[in-house]
Amino acid sequence: MNADTMDAKPKSPDSCCFVIFGVTGDLAHRLVIPALYNLEKAGLLPEKFCVVGVTRSEADNKDLKESLLKGLDKFATQTVEKSVADKLFNCVTAIYADPSDPKSFDGLKTHLDKICQNSGINNQLFYLAVPPSAFLPISQSLGKAGLLKESNGKWRRLVVEKPFGTDLASAKDLNAHLLKLLDEHQIYRIDHYLGKETVQNILVLRFANGMFEPIWNRNHIDHVQITVAETVDVGTRGSFYEATGALRDMVPNHLFQLLALVAMEPPSRFDAQSVRSEKGEVLAAIQTQTEEEALKNSVRGQYLAGKVGNTDVIDYRKSNNIAPDSNVETYVAMKLTIDNWRWAGVPFYLRTGKAMTAKRTEVAIRFKEAPFSMFRVTEVERLSQNYLVVGIEPTEGITLQFNTKVPGPEVTIDGVEMKFKYKDYFKASPNTGYETLIYDCMIGDNILFQRADSVEAGWQAVQPFLDAWKKAGGKGLGMYRAGTDGPEEAHELLERDGRRWRAITGE
Repeated sequence: MNADTMDAKPKSPDSCCFVIFGVTGDLAHRLVIPALYNLEKAGLLPEKFCVVGVTRSEADNKDLKESLLKGLDKFATQTVEKSVADKLFNCVTAIYADPSDPKSFDGLKTHLDKICQNSGINNQLFYLAVPPSAFLPISQSLGKAGLLKESNGKWRRLVVEKPFGTDLASAKDLNAHLLKLLDEHQIYRIDHYLGKETVQNILVLRFANGMFEPIWNRNHIDHVQITVAETVDVGTRGSFYEATGALRDMVPNHLFQLLALVAMEPPSRFDAQSVRSEKGEVLAAIQTQTEEEALKNSVRGQYLAGKVGNTDVIDYRKSNNIAPDSNVETYVAMKLTIDNWRWAGVPFYLRTGKAMTAKRTEVAIRFKEAPFSMFRVTEVERLSQNYLVVGIEPTEGITLQFNTKVPGPEVTIDGVEMKFKYKDYFKASPNTGYETLIYDCMIGDNILFQRADSVEAGWQAVQPFLDAWKKAGGKGLGMYRAGTDGPEEAHELLERDGRRWRAITGE
């Protein structure tokens, strides 16, 4: 997504061989392949294009195609047209490769060289739709086989899913190893949240509207709330969640990317280098707290049995692959501050959790109150708080909350909302959220992808919380019923500052 593509016809990607590691897994079937289908239908795949599915056991082309087609039929975001699906899957081939078998990557190289000779496709994109533990072994095997080296204008790109590391030390280690194999411009650390139109629109909202930029600072903004609430429970992901928890799973990536877009300084140009530099700067400016401060300014919770909508949810600790005395958090709320001129003294409140009352992702900007002395006849409770809310899920749009006069002979005031919904103004085909990101990978635009410094700055900010919670053990873990808005302690976190959380609704 660059400045040119905002107003012009989308750029046609170079010829590309799209190599998927983990092609038989859930991520590939549920998101990656449906996204490729949508791109094919929109005419945004290269003219010369192929998909190579890498498996850890021998598989033939026919079996892989059938498996991917079944997955597409199940997870497609729009009606599957046979002609479009045929065009996409006709280019699919399967190849065995496993880091534990070094010679297998020589076989992968031979396979890709043959495709290059037969079809004239010279560029290769390696997508790691695999568990984080496999990122480095696969990357190193690709490097040893000579598959990551760029020459004669032929590009090689590596797409890495989150989580990128499990703490500051592991993130630095992974970055260091990858940067020995590739240059930074070849690495695409993907976060599907940044593929959402409303998330990208935060930049446009801020920097393309003269009415907002002058008031987007500590002089006019009281605080910022960023919420990512999920109704789903841990489900079958018990083993993953026990090793990860809500903070590692969501905060250094999803929530911090939203924070960076809201808080970054205006870039000198709308290009990858400028935008990513400003995002990195603001993440680095998040105040690093002591462990004592981290305990004071955070709340962690774990859900108990309850009902989410019409669905009964069991205790987290009674789910499969969960320790009966687990202290892993399924909810986290925290208060952060940014040490720079624009945001000095403005708290940023972040929260995310599972098995909550409604699915809702939003960024809420709370503006400071105007003096109300001239409206003494109006009860303070009837005066609306001034919020600008960017809704991301499930409803994409922007809401402005303000006060107005109630019709009648007396000057009485009430709060109202002015709402803009994307679906009311723009006709867009349903998508997975990966389409923009995959397209940007193919055209070489990494504006929506994290750079090494941003990743490490994010982990730097949350490391005190991880350390403090580890030392505290189960002490301080708040419990909340599934189907509610989190533990009571989370409300107290804001109440002691004289503030309150916005209600979590599905609208």
